[in-house]
This record gives sequence, C-alpha cells and structure tokens, in this order.
Amino acid sequence: MAAAAVASTCTLSRQCMSLTTPLRPSSLHFAPLKAVSCGRRIPRNVSSRCSKAVEPTVEVSTPAEPTVTETTTDVTAEQSELLNFIQEKWDKVDDKYAVSSLAVAGIVALIATSGVISAIDRLPLLPGVFELVGIGYTGWFAYENLLTQTKRDALIEKIKCTYGDVI
Repeated sequence: MAAAAVASTCTLSRQCMSLTTPLRPSSLHFAPLKAVSCGRRIPRNVSSRCSKAVEPTVEVSTPAEPTVTETTTDVTAEQSELLNFIQEKWDKVDDKYAVSSLAVAGIVALIATSGVISAIDRLPLLPGVFELVGIGYTGWFAYENLLTQTKRDALIEKIKCTYGDVI
C-alpha cells in the first residue's frame, strides 16, 4: 500500500521521472534508489523526495511549433541575407588574392598551433609550469596596467593607437 502511494507520487513529481529499481516496501527506507531524469543526476535519496506531498502544478500552453516549411523559409532567408552581406564585403575588397592567402595562412597557423599545444600538453611537467607562468603573468599585467585609473587610461590609449596602426 505504501509502495503504491510512493510510486504514484513519484510519477506525478517532475523530480522523479523514472526509477531503475522497482519499489518494494522492504527497500523503501534501507536501500538507496537510483533515479534518472533527462541526463541529469538526481540525488539517491529518492524515497524521501517522493514521500513528500506533491503540490499541483499549472500547465501553461505554449504557442504552436512552427511548421517545417516556415522554419526552412526562415533559415533560407537568413542564409541568403548572410550570403548577400558576404558578397558585398567581398566585392569591396581590392586585393582578393592577398585576402585569400591571409585566410589560408591563418587557418594553417591555427591548425599548427593546435598541434603544438596538444603535443606540449601531453608532456608530464610542462603544462603545470606553463599554467603557473600564465597565472603569474596575468597577475603582473593586472598590477602594472589595471590597478589605477591613470594606468587603465594609458592602456586604453595604447590599445586604440595600436588598433589605428593596424587597421
């Protein structure tokens, strides 16, 4: 009788979606039960959670899902808008060969850097040392450039100057 009440309470609760072991009166208070809910771990003390009274919930209706054709039309419109934007920017570029070469070189550099970093990460001592150096440099940079308002203003001005030189 008690097991049926707990089982019916568990089915109504959002916290207990499914139980992996059947409820038996002898196992309600002694063996921890395992519960699974949408890939999320739930505490093992399911019997105490499910034995509490469940408050009624109000269901809120959601608007109807868009149909597949509406979704496809929206995606197609966004893709064509994005392609038009890219085409306009590409038409404004004077030296297309240089831009293409820089893009390819950037991708190759990114792949090479990723390979070097993963190789270094496999070494036993270096990742910890590099992490320590990174933490130390971050602290030094914050101390030197971010501590006072005048230093922050000088850093912002230097960044703007460098940005103006590059672009």
